[in-house]
Amino acid sequence: MVKEYQDSQLVLNQPAGHIENNESLAEAVIRETLEESGWEVQPVGLLGLYTFTPYEGADTYHRVCIVCDPVAHANNRLDSDIESSHWLTYEEIMAHPHRSPLVGKCIVDHRKNSTVPLSFISDEFLHPSS
Repeated sequence: MVKEYQDSQLVLNQPAGHIENNESLAEAVIRETLEESGWEVQPVGLLGLYTFTPYEGADTYHRVCIVCDPVAHANNRLDSDIESSHWLTYEEIMAHPHRSPLVGKCIVDHRKNSTVPLSFISDEFLHPSS
């Protein structure tokens, strides 16, 4: 879990971010997790697809939750908007404020649901001919 500030409050989130051009979802998961937590990970399964709209008229957030195995702690500098990263128990996670309801939902789902194989995800890149 990572701790970051939202509206001057320290909240928990899973490492998250965006996909770069010509980057697969798995590559983005590996890169974002390293940048935000300092951990190298290996994606192992798709837990779920989630949406969240915080209030009427707001942008809708989409989350793809990928379950990963830890590989190694890289001890690198974390993204500037991340306060710290932590391994926490279920109870510790649920007792702390979350960035959005999706944080807790993914944790609960992981405890009760199985994952879908990563082969379910297809990354296709169209490259112009030289």
